[in-house]
Amino acid sequence: MRQRRHLVIMVRAPQMGRVKWRLARDLGAGSALRFYRLCSERLLRRLGRDRRWTTWLAVTPDIIRFHPRAWSAGPKDLRRMVQGGGDLGARMDRILRVLPPGPVVIVGSDIPGIEARQVARAFRLLGKYGTVFGPAPDGGYWLVGARRRPRRPPMFGNVRWSSEHALADTLANLKAYPGGRPGTGFVEELPDVDTAEDYRDWKKNL
Repeated sequence: MRQRRHLVIMVRAPQMGRVKWRLARDLGAGSALRFYRLCSERLLRRLGRDRRWTTWLAVTPDIIRFHPRAWSAGPKDLRRMVQGGGDLGARMDRILRVLPPGPVVIVGSDIPGIEARQVARAFRLLGKYGTVFGPAPDGGYWLVGARRRPRRPPMFGNVRWSSEHALADTLANLKAYPGGRPGTGFVEELPDVDTAEDYRDWKKNL
């Protein structure tokens, strides 16, 4: 029997001053919050109903998991889990560790260009490779996936998050994994919206 595919969308409570800090510095907390709400709600609608995978919301702060109005978009029966503490790497590692068997793809909720076809391609690549990434122009990545069998390789230790080194550091961890790695696949590059210029470019394409 084929193992179930798991798509995890990492979401943050849509609260003023707690989302898109870099964008808020340029445009104000209100504009940053409106962008985040619109982007995350559209993403949940696009991906949450797709029957090719089970969609999970990994939420932070943890208590927001139980708030019925925190994320009203998307299917009402989306599964929820807490992200837990630690940096981004610790939280993603926890997700990979606790989910039921099957390949896992993790994305953020604030990348406007994510479509179901890219997620589907990431899962197809996990049929061939042990890991998959969606690069970002700034040196980070908007998607990471792992086959998790026969073993889940360590990926996220000593990664310089929120820097141009994040993807390179993660790939270096995989390369140093004892016994080698079963290869890494890549889906297309997508930009984040972190600055006023990014925001204006995004608005042009609405």
